[in-house]
Amino acid sequence: MELKSNVPEGPLEKKWDNYRFSSKLVNPANRRKFSIIIVGTGLAGGAAAATLAEQGYQVKSFCIQDTPRRAHSIAAQGGINAAKNYQNDGDSIFRLFYDTIKGGDFRSREANVYRLAQVSNEIIDQCVAQGVPFAREYGGTLANRSFGGAQVSRTFYARGQTGQQLLLGAYSALSRQIKAGRVTMYTRREMMDVVVVDGRARGITVRNIITGEIESHAADLVILGTGGYGNVYFLSTNAMASNVTAAFRAYKRGAGFANPCYVQIHPTCIPVHGDFQSKLTLMSESLRNDGRVWVPKKKGETRKAADIPENERDYYLENKYPSFGNLVPRDVASRNAKEQCDLGKGVGATGLAVYLDFAESIQRDGADVIFRKYGNLFQMYQKIVNVDPMKEPMMIYPAVHYAMGGIWVDYNLMTTIPGLFAIGECNFSDHGANRLGASALMQGLADGYFVIAACVANYLGTNKFDKVDETNEAFLSSRREVEDRLEKLLKNSTGSSAGKCTVDEIHKELGKLMWDYCGMARNKEGLEHALKELPGIRQKFWDKVYIPGSTKEVNQSLERAGRVADFIDFAEIVVRDALARGESCGCHLREESQTDENEALRDDANYSHVAVWEYTGEGSEPKLNIEPLTFENVTPSQRSYK
Repeated sequence: MELKSNVPEGPLEKKWDNYRFSSKLVNPANRRKFSIIIVGTGLAGGAAAATLAEQGYQVKSFCIQDTPRRAHSIAAQGGINAAKNYQNDGDSIFRLFYDTIKGGDFRSREANVYRLAQVSNEIIDQCVAQGVPFAREYGGTLANRSFGGAQVSRTFYARGQTGQQLLLGAYSALSRQIKAGRVTMYTRREMMDVVVVDGRARGITVRNIITGEIESHAADLVILGTGGYGNVYFLSTNAMASNVTAAFRAYKRGAGFANPCYVQIHPTCIPVHGDFQSKLTLMSESLRNDGRVWVPKKKGETRKAADIPENERDYYLENKYPSFGNLVPRDVASRNAKEQCDLGKGVGATGLAVYLDFAESIQRDGADVIFRKYGNLFQMYQKIVNVDPMKEPMMIYPAVHYAMGGIWVDYNLMTTIPGLFAIGECNFSDHGANRLGASALMQGLADGYFVIAACVANYLGTNKFDKVDETNEAFLSSRREVEDRLEKLLKNSTGSSAGKCTVDEIHKELGKLMWDYCGMARNKEGLEHALKELPGIRQKFWDKVYIPGSTKEVNQSLERAGRVADFIDFAEIVVRDALARGESCGCHLREESQTDENEALRDDANYSHVAVWEYTGEGSEPKLNIEPLTFENVTPSQRSYK
């Protein structure tokens, strides 16, 4: 597998401009001759479909939901970063670039991250023009708030529903193109395979979730914007339908998978309450602007929060990190919460929670001000936990949230399969080993609105395309493989269900194994144990899982089974990646590699690289490939937030 980053020449701040000037273009009259498939309608996929269709390309857009409005981007709460420097507090494009590189523990490509910082300001202008109702100051200017990993206020927000408002903006632009006939929308379709013809991605195979029909769709190129793989842990903040299948199908067709062990654990989630839960709920990181994190100083404390006096409370983030306090990055906050609970100072019935307290900010600013900022988040928490955060502290604990790893892409956002692009959370490119808060929406919209169009034009302008349609043998072969796989999933589903198990039972077993041995902290012994256990889970799945119904109807059990089968296989490369990376960096904490203060200890001499896994065939171990990381504009250093 050849890994060429294709970063353009020139100074860092000129690379994107140089790239756009030197790239091939497609003139407006010719664009309508090209067809593009985009899988996923979240911020990345929806924005890309709207943008490319606006330019004149013929776009086919696919999503598993009944409407693009239900993409998981809708769940993002806290905000979106941009280097506007409206607060005049020292922000700049370079500072946003540096904070993002540092936040990712110096494990991302400089050129990609700088481009992200460059286009961040354009995103805000685009969204304001679309009517996105960002919060505003009294005088009418756009408001900003602080977020973890930064000492400036650069996060634009719409209360606690920023993702929803941004997605509605992208959806309105997409709807305009659907009406114009330049986007054909395919809802309730699940991508089952990438079709490669003569070495290039030329289409996809999908299953119609309503009818069960297997469909083939051809195009000149394919773009994946299918989100992250956090649900490999079963319990996560991801939507139940979020999955790795599209990305994993691409991996099995030859796309490299980069840094799969980089999985972000978000520190501000409603804790697990029992075995009955199917997912966890995120409380926005923005709450740490006004909420103070603490635990009782005494182990095994049973008194209510209100009964514990100030001198018996440990505001551990403020004490340990005086410069950043409660706004340390997510990986740091998560590990410290785990440490306090491991010491026996956790709160709640399980002891696996810490307090997030708003009493001081309510007293300082008034209840009305705090509720205007976070009201919908407070209401959400109260409905789930039956506790009013205006009167009692929230209880929070870390949970799986975002995947920094993903399909490997070069500067063009193209995978190792020519003609197959990956955008947004689906790719690995911008966040290194730890994503700073409010950067997910920034990357999704940067890729969709401003980056992918130039990359697509360059690809189309430098290649010649033979006509390919759905009768090509590659499409027919893909359909047969998909149909055979579906039949294999149903092979245990005849007769009685006695002695068999459900898809969820297997998924929970897989998730527990991953959380216990490849979660917030990892070690060699635990990772090797997980590798030994995975084949047994895989065998149990294929031997015992019972799926009612057939392939020719709405069958949610069948849908989930296909996704869990991929999660089981994908889990192996997550664990192998964590085992191969013998350092700690960002979210990836190897217990053998820590500082004296239990912070992540990098090993730049041996691991300053992107780890890219290559599929080598059914039953064979994946191959590890390396893309070295070079730093010409920043100097990697031990992260400190003190």
